[in-house]
Amino acid sequence: MGRILDRIISRMSLSRWRGVAAQADQTSLPTLRQHRDEARALRGQLDRIIQIADGRLTRPLIGSTNFPTPLGTDWAWRPDLWRGPLPRPGLASLPRKADIDRQVRLFHDCDLSEIAVRQIRNSDEKDLAPFSLAVEVFEFAGSFLSLSVELPPQAASDLTRQHLMRASLQVECERPTGMFARLNIQHGPNTEQVLRALDLSARTSEIDFDLAYLNLNERRIEKIWLDLIFEQPAMNRIILRDLTLCRHHRADL
Repeated sequence: MGRILDRIISRMSLSRWRGVAAQADQTSLPTLRQHRDEARALRGQLDRIIQIADGRLTRPLIGSTNFPTPLGTDWAWRPDLWRGPLPRPGLASLPRKADIDRQVRLFHDCDLSEIAVRQIRNSDEKDLAPFSLAVEVFEFAGSFLSLSVELPPQAASDLTRQHLMRASLQVECERPTGMFARLNIQHGPNTEQVLRALDLSARTSEIDFDLAYLNLNERRIEKIWLDLIFEQPAMNRIILRDLTLCRHHRADL
């Protein structure tokens, strides 16, 4: 009965406000002022409901960690920035080192600082990540622009040279550009690096970092991070629609 009464009251309220809107041109000013104040209070609550509903009902669902992984994967991860909303969805005029969230940082050496980033809600049926990150660059006179993504400690746990580390990215650019991914592994006082070029012609670019050729001290791995390096980013809008990482064992021969 409560649900039926709620529907009846909702219809009566909608009918009332429809009539108030239709008569607004002829309503006396004191009454119109009262209607305006009530409408503003009601609109605030309605906007909040719509915002929450859109976030929970729009697919992909917020917090989603679903993505394909190769056989033998023992660790997989999508950074929080692509999984949930940021407290501040947009930042502009970024300094040379800017924290976008606790895992992702942006670095550059341009004095102009005409760089902005914005988190975008994904809604395309092909999207697996709930959010994208758009990087907009205007005039750029620096020598480098990069995003640094710090991997969680679980990525380094029991990591060996028999692992392959895979990064999968979905990138869209307004203008053709080059992009590189560099995996950094800190072990003790040393840091091993592997640099790979990304193929942006495909919707998804997958690259494997082979750890077998690194002079890696497996017992002293302390930190792992991924650098995404943009080549000639000036006057471009680059959208990172998804970023995932996983590791899997090399196939036995």
